[in-house]
Amino acid sequence: MRTTMDLPDPLMRELKARAALEGLKLKEYVARLVEAALQRPALAVAQPLRSQPPVFKREAARPMPAMSNARLNALLDAEDAAKVLPLAKAKPKRRVPHG
Repeated sequence: MRTTMDLPDPLMRELKARAALEGLKLKEYVARLVEAALQRPALAVAQPLRSQPPVFKREAARPMPAMSNARLNALLDAEDAAKVLPLAKAKPKRRVPHG
């Protein structure tokens, strides 16, 4: 059966070169590639992995306060700043002049 396909130039050049190395016409080489690909089992579509959200159990006597996104972001920012601040205050290493 005759068909027309648009292939990128680099791919077409590679196909022609490989067909020539194997002593085949381009159409024979492409037919072999397609046949080989169709002989392989179809790839199963992977289902996205979904994990359950973590569950934190607390004592019943202590209710958990509601926290807004703004409050949570402020806590995370403060935590990040606490990690970075000691690095910023560290004395820079003395540079030894090359000479």
